[in-house]
Amino acid sequence: MRRLATPIGILAAVAGAFAYVGSVDPNEPGHYPVCPLLKLTGVLCPGCGGLRSAHAFITGDLGAALEANAIATVGYFLFAVVWVLWLVRAWRGQPLRIGLAPVWWWGVGAVLLIFTVVRNLPFGSALAP
Repeated sequence: MRRLATPIGILAAVAGAFAYVGSVDPNEPGHYPVCPLLKLTGVLCPGCGGLRSAHAFITGDLGAALEANAIATVGYFLFAVVWVLWLVRAWRGQPLRIGLAPVWWWGVGAVLLIFTVVRNLPFGSALAP
């Protein structure tokens, strides 16, 4: 049972964070700090809209979650898949090893970069929160 403590603890922390964001609406000003990059440069980072996305996701509005930050919303599902894999492997007494080739990490970085650039261009305004 001890080997399940870490994945369950991580889930509890993530669930607590989502519960807080679900109860304290980021659409109302004054509850959360403004993104420093956005405040200083006017450029949307890949995380901008993430809190609004999490709030919409936790309240069951998947469409609004995707509109606020599509990358973050995909990340919630990816986290769930990796967490279940981690829990199953911990239950079996196996370590979680996700061996991705460097090309995958470069691909993730490229997707985040393209997402960031496009959402800051006039034709990419649909990706802006």
